Amino acid sequence: ARLSSSSSHTHYLRSTMKTAIAILLLLLPGGADAWTGQVSPSTARLSSRFSSSQTALAARHVSDDVDDGAGITRPSSRRSFLTASVLASAAIVSNSRPSLAASGDDDLIDVYFGCGCFWHVQHEFVEAERNILGRSDDEITARAGYAGGKAGAKDGKVCYHNLQGVADYGKLGHAEVVSMRIPASKFEDFAVEYCKLFDKDGFRPDQGGDRGTEYRNLVGVPGGKSSTFAASLVKASVATGDKLDFAVGKGDDKDVPKVSFIMDTADFPSYVGEQYHQFHDGFKFDENYPNSYNSLASKFAEKGEDFGKCPRV
Repeated sequence: ARLSSSSSHTHYLRSTMKTAIAILLLLLPGGADAWTGQVSPSTARLSSRFSSSQTALAARHVSDDVDDGAGITRPSSRRSFLTASVLASAAIVSNSRPSLAASGDDDLIDVYFGCGCFWHVQHEFVEAERNILGRSDDEITARAGYAGGKAGAKDGKVCYHNLQGVADYGKLGHAEVVSMRIPASKFEDFAVEYCKLFDKDGFRPDQGGDRGTEYRNLVGVPGGKSSTFAASLVKASVATGDKLDFAVGKGDDKDVPKVSFIMDTADFPSYVGEQYHQFHDGFKFDENYPNSYNSLASKFAEKGEDFGKCPRV
């Protein structure tokens, strides 16, 4: 049903006030204290939702009782077969990615987004790089990888599950992410694309199959919660239906439905995944991408990009 003009105006004012308050509170001094009320020791949760009686961001407890997804197998998912096969590996983020020059005073920033299995997410952000930035295949920076664990790398490695147990990303506390290098002024556009990955209720794709800390929702930006990028992330969430809540990422965070953790990339950098995870078909059996997309990994490897030396099995 179409809103009346007065109703539309009221809705617009409420949305505008909501976004303004969120941005104002994110920029308040006081560090984590400005984000939290009475919250659990492990998680400070920031909500982008407001009730009519609230004029501040809600801080609520996040349960520690979260299913880690161990043993879950879904016949409709390619990931169940890959995990069962114990294929492996990933490496620290490489400096041999495409070299891009920022235009004017618009600095390039390194960011990452996590939302379940990184195969589908990478494809969506490759499309975003093409559509938002006009990048060619040679200029694509989206890479599947890992981030968010307190342990960082082990012996210079972060790897997919492998029989040798070498630097297993899950045991190191990491989640699957897609990292990119984008202009700072375009971050909000990419944040909008991220929020679009979630359904109308705030659940990520294949929420039932890909569960547990390795698939948790997270966003890494320079400066973390104290940055203007965090404010832009909240604004993007509101603009796309206000489906998500946000929390200050502390590392090794839980997998909480409808919550995304904001990480500081200085404290929690991303680690690029190995070659066979890059530009992969989606996690659903019918989610097949063109060969021109699948072949990008080998093309970047031929140009010297290092996808690491983790064991494959």
